[in-house]
Amino acid sequence: MGRLETPEERADRNLVELLQELRVVQTGVQIVFAFLLGIAFTSRFPGLSDFQTDMYISTLLLTVVASVVLATPVALHRGLFHRGAKRRIVDISAKLALVGLLFLAFAINGAVLLVTDVVLGHTPAAVITTITALLFAALWFLLPWSLRRR
Repeated sequence: MGRLETPEERADRNLVELLQELRVVQTGVQIVFAFLLGIAFTSRFPGLSDFQTDMYISTLLLTVVASVVLATPVALHRGLFHRGAKRRIVDISAKLALVGLLFLAFAINGAVLLVTDVVLGHTPAAVITTITALLFAALWFLLPWSLRRR
């Protein structure tokens, strides 16, 4: 049984819920970004291998992209506020949230790969990162998709 709400009320509720979800996820992005910024100023940073340096830069940039994409719904809302486009904002923002989660999953897995490679070496890092990537894929993408299809 559905809610008794107008399309405008539904769009309002959906936007509020989406923005709350994005606030929670944005905190994760900020933590990863802060961690990565701190790494560059440690005494061990100059000793990173070329692979580790490339992984660092890639992960840093993935975090920036995740942050931008996940913050775009707020900018859309601000830019289109009071223009009667709430349903459109919600639709676009929901897609952006999914893309942002994908970039965040890549960024977190990049951080896992970087740290485990430095601490444990290439092979254990590859195994651990594969496991974490599968965990993200299963819980963030496959589970919601499979439940939506029911």
